[in-house]
Amino acid sequence: MKILVLNCGSSSVKYKLLDMTTHEELGSGGVEKLGMKGSFLKHTRKDGQKVMLEGEILEHQVAVEYILGVLTSKKHGAVKSIEEINAVGHRVVHGGEKFNSSVLINDEVIKKIEECIEIAPLHNPPNLAGIRAISELLPDVPQVAVFDTAFHQTMPDYAYMYGIPYALYQKYGIRRYGFHGTSHRYVSRRACEFLGLDYEKTKVITAHIGNGASITAVKDGKSIDTSMGFTPIEGLMMGTRSGDVDLGVVTFLMEKEMINSTSVSTLFNKHSGVLGVSGISSDMRDIEKAISEGNERAKLALNIYEYRIIKYVGSYFAALNGADVLVFTGGVGENQTGTREKVCKSFSYMGLKIDEALNAGSKGKEVLLSTPDSSVKVVVIPTDEEYMIASDTMEIVKN
Repeated sequence: MKILVLNCGSSSVKYKLLDMTTHEELGSGGVEKLGMKGSFLKHTRKDGQKVMLEGEILEHQVAVEYILGVLTSKKHGAVKSIEEINAVGHRVVHGGEKFNSSVLINDEVIKKIEECIEIAPLHNPPNLAGIRAISELLPDVPQVAVFDTAFHQTMPDYAYMYGIPYALYQKYGIRRYGFHGTSHRYVSRRACEFLGLDYEKTKVITAHIGNGASITAVKDGKSIDTSMGFTPIEGLMMGTRSGDVDLGVVTFLMEKEMINSTSVSTLFNKHSGVLGVSGISSDMRDIEKAISEGNERAKLALNIYEYRIIKYVGSYFAALNGADVLVFTGGVGENQTGTREKVCKSFSYMGLKIDEALNAGSKGKEVLLSTPDSSVKVVVIPTDEEYMIASDTMEIVKN
């Protein structure tokens, strides 16, 4: 079964075509600068060769049409015709309280995703644009929605509720939803497979750390708490997001800088975090280079970034009453060995130990980092959200 996975953002459309029978990646890539001057498509062929195709790609349907054209082209294609695509899986950011699992898309599902636009105005509209594009271009192909928020719908009410008037939750659905759910679900399950543990009898802390970052506590295969909240800004300090910040700071800045809610949202989402503190970049490779050159603000940014991770991981050890496994994933989690070491050393008091030499030499691959006598197993599991989306899609379409 060949499944196309689509991740439609406001200015990009990422895709991957997978053959789920042979577990092969047939082609992948993305349209960048969608709706802007200089838009282009980057495509990686099955043989690994990369190509870049420029074109005026103004909206999502054109982007999807362009992607289907490349996937079926004689020169760069992966399939002879679009009829070989058996199903399409969509990453949908927000399912609110309406979805606790992936679903086959129909008119009712689309209506419910539309109802979630109010709490996800930046993400759900482009997700819906991708769904509508496929409905137009591949009308007979089944589509499945896989929600970032669904995995976290198992959180207990005391973990997801905020200390605000209950009537506001009832009126607007204000609560912790959590994000990166597809990644946390994949790596927590895969870590248990990798270690030979029973997923439904294991306590796991998953650290998805990269430009966007979140930590999740997973007990017996279910999310019981996660660091992101009503929106993806809560929790850890990230590449450009502030993470946890006193609400008083927001109102203070709005008054002092005379800015509205849109501007203050942009400030905390796009110009804060590692970029805002360092004044250099949101990319940790640039930060590490600046630190090696003696830049103090870059050092401060990294210290805050790592300290927040340690705080959240520590709080989830407490919430779970101890954990069996700590998983690192995401761009930083998979590749930044210094951050992994610093986080792990902070829990040496509870008997957590890693092989430092093994850690220093391990990047972007599955590996057990903890020593045999460690109280907690520590692993790196590269995330594969596309495979998870394709897997859900295949399961739903087959049934």
